[in-house]
Amino acid sequence: MSRWLWLLIILVIGVVIGVIIWNPQAEGLETNQETTISFEQDLSEFSQVTSPLVLNFPKDMGAHPEYLSEWWYYTGNLFTEEGRHFAYQLTFFRRSIGDNRGSLRASAWATDQIYFAHFAVVDVEGIGHQAWEEYSRGAAGLAGAKSDPLFEVWLNDWQVKQTADKVYQLKAEQDGVILDLNFRDDKGIVLHGDQGLSQKGPELGNASMYFSQTRLFSEGSLIIQGEPYLVSGYSWMDHEFGTSALGKDQVGWDWFSIQLDNNEEIMIFQIREKSGYISPESGGSWIRSDRAVTQISNKAFDLIPINYWENQDGVQYPVEWELRIPEQDAIFTISAVLPDQENRFSYFQYWEGAIQINGVINDKPVIGFGFLELTGYAQSMDGLF
Repeated sequence: MSRWLWLLIILVIGVVIGVIIWNPQAEGLETNQETTISFEQDLSEFSQVTSPLVLNFPKDMGAHPEYLSEWWYYTGNLFTEEGRHFAYQLTFFRRSIGDNRGSLRASAWATDQIYFAHFAVVDVEGIGHQAWEEYSRGAAGLAGAKSDPLFEVWLNDWQVKQTADKVYQLKAEQDGVILDLNFRDDKGIVLHGDQGLSQKGPELGNASMYFSQTRLFSEGSLIIQGEPYLVSGYSWMDHEFGTSALGKDQVGWDWFSIQLDNNEEIMIFQIREKSGYISPESGGSWIRSDRAVTQISNKAFDLIPINYWENQDGVQYPVEWELRIPEQDAIFTISAVLPDQENRFSYFQYWEGAIQINGVINDKPVIGFGFLELTGYAQSMDGLF
């Protein structure tokens, strides 16, 4: 679906980061006097997604600075040989902070790009959910994304890089939690929406290019509290880029990635409006075992919340759902593996965590795991996208 939440994070904490990173007097940051770095940016200076683009890989796995924003989302469910369940999220966000006219001085420290990253680990049977955030300028090798000759995205020592055809490596470490995984892409790249164009709102250009790797076989190690675990499972990668904003009446979204034991995957998202109405831009994709992709329109599915988890502030998140896709004769019950998987980053809160799935497709039972993202519950997105 849709990973625009980092735009809100950047807007809300912009003053703090501005002092640290974008102040021209800050150590190492160079800019000429004509360069203005501001959140009040003229979006006309950036490209917009108004029609499907012809994508080339691995080139388009990398950064697209001609667009205002971009993100690479990695999530996965991992298990030990004994069946102990872990999950993780590692997300990288890029945002242009200049006017896209190339007016920065030629300096290793000068930059018109800012990178954020979120790292979370879930130990279902142990310490539960932990999460961290980092940010940096996209310069001096501190953070960035590239695809020549192979893809890599990083922020400090959090990174994902391609090591061979369809083979990747993920590494992240924080506060004694060390995740080291190798990926094998079993399905290839999936384009969502209209040949990758994912419409987010009613206006032309209110869209992104959106593609995923929906079946990344994952194996490696995880260290928590000094205890090492050998793990394996499946991960999911989302990559989006564009220059867009939520509509004025849209307040948040619910996004699901589902990996089933029949070697099929489903991505579903719905955008919620102030009135409680679900925006017609909602939708999804069903990826078959033979890699065929069926697009799911907003009228082809129903998402029904069943149970909620309430945080310490009284905010309620729907953490158990029923998903119905009548045209596919499919019904699923979706439940969080732990109720509390809320990320509380820099004045902004959203829920992102591992889920388990039990369902029936054409009278055949299926099970699976995935991830769920819930935004707009702790605070509205209205006016910020």
